Amino acid sequence: MAMRLKVVLVNPPTTANFETQNALGLKTPPLGLAYLAATLERSGYDVSIIDATALGLSHRQTASKLKSMKPDVIGITSITPTISDAMRAVISAKEQVPDAATVMGGCHITALPLETMSACPSIDYGVIGEGETTFLELVKAIESGSGIECVDGVVHRRRGAGKAAGDRISVNRMRRLPPNLDSIPFPARHLLPFDRYTVLNERAIIGSIITSRGCPFNCIFCSSSLFYGRRYRARSPKNVVDEVEELVQKYGLKYVEFIDDTMTVNKGRAESIAREIIKRRLDISWGFGSRADLVDEDMLRLFKRAGCDVFYMGIESGSDRIIKTLKKGITLDQVKSAIACAKKVNMETVGTFIIGSPWETWDDAVRTINFARSCGIDYAQFTAMTPYPGTEVYEIARREGLIEEADWSKYTTVKPVMRTKYLSRDQVGRLVGDAYMSFYLRGKFLLKMVQTRRIKIIKPVMKHYVLKRSYA
Repeated sequence: MAMRLKVVLVNPPTTANFETQNALGLKTPPLGLAYLAATLERSGYDVSIIDATALGLSHRQTASKLKSMKPDVIGITSITPTISDAMRAVISAKEQVPDAATVMGGCHITALPLETMSACPSIDYGVIGEGETTFLELVKAIESGSGIECVDGVVHRRRGAGKAAGDRISVNRMRRLPPNLDSIPFPARHLLPFDRYTVLNERAIIGSIITSRGCPFNCIFCSSSLFYGRRYRARSPKNVVDEVEELVQKYGLKYVEFIDDTMTVNKGRAESIAREIIKRRLDISWGFGSRADLVDEDMLRLFKRAGCDVFYMGIESGSDRIIKTLKKGITLDQVKSAIACAKKVNMETVGTFIIGSPWETWDDAVRTINFARSCGIDYAQFTAMTPYPGTEVYEIARREGLIEEADWSKYTTVKPVMRTKYLSRDQVGRLVGDAYMSFYLRGKFLLKMVQTRRIKIIKPVMKHYVLKRSYA
């Protein structure tokens, strides 16, 4: 039997300043790469993962590591803020391992496949959208030396002959999204450096789980639906809790975070996951994210019995007018009701807010800040509207001339990259900083943090958002 190809997947070093992650000392596992690795391993390939970010590797060190490993295929992931670093990593990889096929995946190349391939000739192939099946089929095509044109979900280049000849970049037809998520193996977490992941700069084995993919809603700022599609697809409760049990038994985890865009689209399925956790008597705490209009008190009470202690909700604005322009599809009354339900069952809430949407005024932003302070949420995250490629807000902002930053590494959601029709970019930044200061410097909030011995959570927030002022 012929040797299978050797594949190395890379989470590249990054020079982008992710203010929120830096403030909270967060280093989290690249779950997407772990899913790809698991799929390849199941088909018999030799797979490794280099998480350069977690390991603290430089570009030179990453390239040197690749050279020593001598892979046949190098896969590199990237989101929009890290695309420049990812391209740099591809170029270095090609220099050190010139015979290896280089593949780029992630949200950015999904949104801008031709532009990304054109900007970096060292990329041989791009994977568009969900990558498990696409990447596996691509590796098999590389292995056989033919059939790239038949692999759905791939963008590829044909090298021109001679110095004067240019490359021809082609985008294959889109892949149909896999309806049965239970068929995808659990992420290959054994390939990740779990001793290097941190929360508040302290070692933390982080158990992130995706129980569903695709969001059926129409928020104009969300890039996830471009990647995963708008059709909601969900894993079975048994399959989900099998993974939870693996994290508990194999890795000794005590906390799991379900990182779906909207976990409770199917209420019955979500409640079945909670019942299955209870049935198996798994001693864990967990958190989940959803919309304010897709939870109720009975659901949250059941979740609490199953160990849930945190509910993350996207509130986005304290202005009903802005919520409508964002096509969020919720009301502030629904937000208040969801928070009240969480309080009744003693569950903490985290609300996320966006300042700087195209039609936002100063008064709208002030309403958001005041609503965050008064609605009863325990913690708040404030970000500047960031127009990621492929989103509706990106098209609106580009058409209206609102985007003022061309450097993708600045698209980290805290420092603004666009103005609104009524606010300058500097004003948006000041409002984000004021929002953090107004929410986290309240005497009532600080007293609660002291009483619950969580004051260490506030120190990095103060350092990055109040003392430095996020617009500086």
